[in-house]
Amino acid sequence: MPRLKLTGIDEGYSVVVSSRLLGADDPELVMDAIMNIFPDFTCGLPEGPTFPSEQDDILASDGISMQTFLESIHKQSILDTALDYMSSNLDETGTVFHISRQAALAGKVAFPLPGDNPLGGVITIEIEGENLSDWLEAATWHSGRENIPRSIGDEFSMRNDGDSVAWH
Repeated sequence: MPRLKLTGIDEGYSVVVSSRLLGADDPELVMDAIMNIFPDFTCGLPEGPTFPSEQDDILASDGISMQTFLESIHKQSILDTALDYMSSNLDETGTVFHISRQAALAGKVAFPLPGDNPLGGVITIEIEGENLSDWLEAATWHSGRENIPRSIGDEFSMRNDGDSVAWH
């Protein structure tokens, strides 16, 4: 039987995707990066910056499907990292995490180190809803967890500085 594919849509979760445009950020390139990972993202675009630019805008959309994002982390085999990163700011109401816009422009998902401001900026993903920890574990499940079970905050989670925990 094929595995159930989660998307966040009609599953009781609210997903908001946003990205802040500063200085010389090209709104069209930022939109391309976002749409590579979240193809149903829609919002108006501000005019492109002109020198000198004091641009400070936010592109945001809600009701976004997580399908392409989840397919990407499965394809890239970064499910345990995604679980750790997506749950690092998890509380009873939801979670907030970031991915690299530069990686997204190439159709990839990359999680910046905590406190890092990567070249090219970030895309912010906010997910709200009940029992989100269960959904995150299910959305990032892979067959390796049959042999080495994982859960949010377990002894295999990455450290706060983003380094992995050696467990062999």
